[in-house]
Amino acid sequence: MESRLTIDEVARRTGLTAHTLRYYERIGLIDPIGRAPGGQRRYAASDVAWIEFLLRLRTTRMPVGKMQAFATLRGVGDSTVPDRRRMLEEHLVEVLSDIEAMRQSAAALQAKIEHYRSVEQSLASDSFSNEGHADEHSGSLRARTRQTTGNRRPGR
Repeated sequence: MESRLTIDEVARRTGLTAHTLRYYERIGLIDPIGRAPGGQRRYAASDVAWIEFLLRLRTTRMPVGKMQAFATLRGVGDSTVPDRRRMLEEHLVEVLSDIEAMRQSAAALQAKIEHYRSVEQSLASDSFSNEGHADEHSGSLRARTRQTTGNRRPGR
């Protein structure tokens, strides 16, 4: 006989709350869960595997509505396999596009971080070499800042 898990056990295993698990069942993301004689939910291994897949979809930012459509197709049976495959292929294109956009943004952030490190090092070396000459230091900082920002002044 297959071991069945309580809602609390599934919540701990998946990181979802019991409330979220009941919500997912209510909106059709999860098929109705089997019940123990006392009425408590008992999740089969296949239920947990499906929930883990839903979590993957959620991680990829698939909207709940699309997840529901996928779950509905799944409930119909094998005749919907081509539709489910197409849905996942379309979603994968979106995910890969988002990943590329994130890579580009990460590269821009890294470049900006390196720029600020360079400015910090320059400020530290200027501070060390110009100790006691605050006016000269602030003037050179303003000039260097204008060079790196395209001669823009703050507030303009």
